[in-house]
Amino acid sequence: MLLEFTTTQILLTLLIYVWSGFVRSGLGFGGAALGLPFMLLVYDQPIFWLPVIGAHLLFFSALTLRTRYKNVAWPYLLRSMLIIVPAAIAGVFGLISLPNKVMVIFIYAVTIFYAIIWLFSISIHSSNRWVDRFLLGTGGYIAGTSLTGAPLIVAVFMRNIGPQQLRNSLLVLWFLLVSIKMATFAAFSVELHLDTALMLLPVAAIGHVIGLKAHDMMLEKDLLFKRIFGGVLLVVSLIGLVRVF
Repeated sequence: MLLEFTTTQILLTLLIYVWSGFVRSGLGFGGAALGLPFMLLVYDQPIFWLPVIGAHLLFFSALTLRTRYKNVAWPYLLRSMLIIVPAAIAGVFGLISLPNKVMVIFIYAVTIFYAIIWLFSISIHSSNRWVDRFLLGTGGYIAGTSLTGAPLIVAVFMRNIGPQQLRNSLLVLWFLLVSIKMATFAAFSVELHLDTALMLLPVAAIGHVIGLKAHDMMLEKDLLFKRIFGGVLLVVSLIGLVRVF
């Protein structure tokens, strides 16, 4: 499929996957949330991009965790999955069954929400377990549909997991959620586009390595990075919505 793109589409895709890999390893989340809106401007079919993103996430999260799986907050992770996983499964079925235009609008709407809270430094937080459950369930559903539910889930995880275990715990969660998503795709005969994922893997690896090196700096300047990300995502998502309508 990738080889059927125009030269411009291919070049933009390569740059987007460097960006996606950088964000995923640098922050520990957001590779899809900050990459998918750009991908939809290149080719507006979420069902094409999401299996490719999923395959990359499985590869890079396994690669990162192979020596760090002990530094994971397993008790809290397992408890939270009782809420996140059922919601994510419901989201996967939504992705498969909903019309493409609805999915594109949904993804851009969610992205605009994230862009606004990052741009204006609005914190999502809760000290109430029922609000935590709502955020985890909503984040799980959005992750199931579009892999962009990370910011809602991270808002809860940051309050319950120390910073040294946060990234690794999130990577384990993404690995498990994407495994469920990919298995569901396969069960319903959705094309996984593994050939495209393989071709883009070296490009995403470049971003992944850069992100690993920049991880500490990104944490130290978290507010600045999120404002930049928010501004860029807001512009991209508004352009995407204009194209849809």
